[in-house]
Amino acid sequence: MPDKTALPTSIDATLTLLQSQGYVADRALATVLFLALRMKRPLLLEGEAGTGKTEIAKVLSAALGRKLIRLQCYEGLDLASAVYEWNYAGQMMAIRLAEAGGATGDRERLEGDIFSQKYLIKRPLLQALEPQEGGAPILLIDELDRTDEAFEAFLLEVLADSQVTIPELGTIRAAEPPIVILTSNRTREIHDALKRRCLYHWVGYPDAARELAILKARAPHAPAKLARQVVSFVQAIRKEELFKAPGVAETLDWATALVELDAVALDPALVSDTLGALLKYQDDIQAMQGSKVKELLDQAKAEARG
Repeated sequence: MPDKTALPTSIDATLTLLQSQGYVADRALATVLFLALRMKRPLLLEGEAGTGKTEIAKVLSAALGRKLIRLQCYEGLDLASAVYEWNYAGQMMAIRLAEAGGATGDRERLEGDIFSQKYLIKRPLLQALEPQEGGAPILLIDELDRTDEAFEAFLLEVLADSQVTIPELGTIRAAEPPIVILTSNRTREIHDALKRRCLYHWVGYPDAARELAILKARAPHAPAKLARQVVSFVQAIRKEELFKAPGVAETLDWATALVELDAVALDPALVSDTLGALLKYQDDIQAMQGSKVKELLDQAKAEARG
């Protein structure tokens, strides 16, 4: 029986691993992912929201049978939320009990015990350095661009040496480095010092053929004609001046919504009524109403037939 936790041994094997979980990747992505796994380097994935960056970590976790540890980044993220904090309530209770006991031995023991693993609350980055059943975990640092540069600076130690330093305990190192996937929607630039420690890949919108393959894999109940028209329409609408072009996630949401409505093909009224599943800004929806929908739909149907 093959070892599920074993890493792929080639680019083709990496493509197969991704496909086994319904993730349709191009060869460039499979190549950089294979290299990141072989070289034990973090992988930084940048791209528009909804293009499947986060899903790569989830797919790796499922395909390799490794634990997924996710750090969701946000503005103001600090060490207490990302790495560790002390159980202050537990520490205070221990101090009060020692004071109430009054025994010299209890007080001396407490001094060495109060800042021990017993009172340490481990957050995602510290959890990822611990041994896990099935092998090193997948550490997903999601939407890194939402944090500030101070947090990026702290990450350098984690990414370069697979370790964190806790002043009261010392340096904690991983026996086996986690598989690290970082994502960014590029709302700001990631610092060069952090990028140098990673392999890099831009996850763009797929072409029509790959998006259709993704749709067939993730929404297999969509009729073939409808699937072709959906992909052609989405490909056309991405060329328009929009505040936020739809990602693959929105394509899948829209196709699923259409299937729920028992649609077998697109028509202008149906598209107008369901644009809220595809576009997420009112100005974009308004710009696509009326004759614009018909124009894009006619173009999409022609391309779908071709």
